[in-house]
Amino acid sequence: MKVALTGASGFVGIHLQKIFTDTVILNRHDTQEEIVTKLHKVDVVINLAGAPIVQRWNESYKKILTSSRVDITRKLVGAMNKSEVKHFISASAIGAYPEGKPYDESYEGYSNDFLAQLTKEWEDEANKCTKPTAIIRFGVILGKDGGALSKMLMPFKMGVGGNISHGKMMMSWIDIEDLVNIHFFILENKLTGVFNATAPNPVSNHIFTKALGSILHRPTMFPLPEFVLKIIFGEGSIVLTGSKEVYPKALENSGFIFKYKTIEQSLTHLLG
Repeated sequence: MKVALTGASGFVGIHLQKIFTDTVILNRHDTQEEIVTKLHKVDVVINLAGAPIVQRWNESYKKILTSSRVDITRKLVGAMNKSEVKHFISASAIGAYPEGKPYDESYEGYSNDFLAQLTKEWEDEANKCTKPTAIIRFGVILGKDGGALSKMLMPFKMGVGGNISHGKMMMSWIDIEDLVNIHFFILENKLTGVFNATAPNPVSNHIFTKALGSILHRPTMFPLPEFVLKIIFGEGSIVLTGSKEVYPKALENSGFIFKYKTIEQSLTHLLG
């Protein structure tokens, strides 16, 4: 199948291009008319557009986060609705869910913080597409060449890694290989709706820290205080200190089988 990608130069986009080799690249500066032209004979559009979320947030950067997701998706959907594209997959985030309880796709609401409201606007634009549409809510993506794990490795390899604060916050993660396979599975089975791209076994930050230290054969005795992250990232520190316990019920009910179900399996695969 011929696939068009936004966010193709990002971590997930680079990995998707390894299995979708007939790919058209859509750029954020393309006009809607230019996108319509590029979509000629394209079967599937995968929307990964979005500025990095793990940054220091201020009002200016919040506008960039919104524009890079909501505005680009709006323009993309407008073009797709004029095309012969057969399927649309749009990225989203588990930041849509509140904290403090386990959630799966049966929960139809959104939390009331900035990230959740951004996610709602983003998904609302995607759902205006007249083509069969799937929304994939990404968890914390683990890969050795990008994503959250690559940013954590240096302090752990130096032996100064540790819990974030008390380490009790839940982390809903996904191995990059499983994430790529989820995209293929959704297209192969022509699935629509909302899907949580998270492994079936979320873990606490403490469990993740211990597993990573064990794989790297390094101590994990140096906790990172929450106030340090707030100094570095401001309001954006919530991405690192928040607690999301999210389960992939819709994918499992559809028959998807995770290759890396536990954090130990994933870290061994990536780093062992």
